[in-house]
Amino acid sequence: MKEKVLSVFIDESGDFGQYNPDSPNYYVAMVLHNQEIDISRNIEALEKQVSNWGYPEHTIHTGPLIRRENVYKNDLREQRKALFNALYHFTRLLDIQYICPTINKGDCAEKTKLVYTDKLTKEIANQLRAKFDYFSAFDKIIVYYDYGQVELAQILVSVFNTMFSNVEFRKIETNQYKLSQAADLICTVEAIAQKNVLTKSESEFFHSKNDFKKNIYKNIAKKKL
Repeated sequence: MKEKVLSVFIDESGDFGQYNPDSPNYYVAMVLHNQEIDISRNIEALEKQVSNWGYPEHTIHTGPLIRRENVYKNDLREQRKALFNALYHFTRLLDIQYICPTINKGDCAEKTKLVYTDKLTKEIANQLRAKFDYFSAFDKIIVYYDYGQVELAQILVSVFNTMFSNVEFRKIETNQYKLSQAADLICTVEAIAQKNVLTKSESEFFHSKNDFKKNIYKNIAKKKL
């Protein structure tokens, strides 16, 4: 019988550094894909859309895209929104699920890397434990992460190997897999959804918090495991 494999694509928003009350949360998006489900047509459609907008073989980074930073600094809003919408609809239409362990560093009495690490480790473990039956239904779990933050990589290795006996870790480049970009989008969307007030660039992109929740977040949140 064919081995049943679960892919887990990781992306994070936040860091273990100095506490900033303006962005206190740390998000870890985990996109879950049953490898039995073929998503090749979805990937081809996304690549075609992105190429048609003049970005062949481009890796979409939603945070800089919204803020008009880095490679997007000279791009018109129409171009940037088209890229965002391409990735958004790709993610919305995929047969995937996700979880997004989140901590508020402001809840920690001591604002230290050790305490943040402890809190995030427990939160990730709690969410995996809550969905233990789902993860345990697979013969193998493959975790894909770019190791952008060593502390998070260490947490993931520790927690997954403690809870499951069939885990493999693969260090990747973000541009290797479109599901890594989906995880990036989910991190950004979850972070915006938690805000009381949108930034200027977010308001220009989504108009209002209500519009964002109705037009974007509602459809992405349906994918939560």
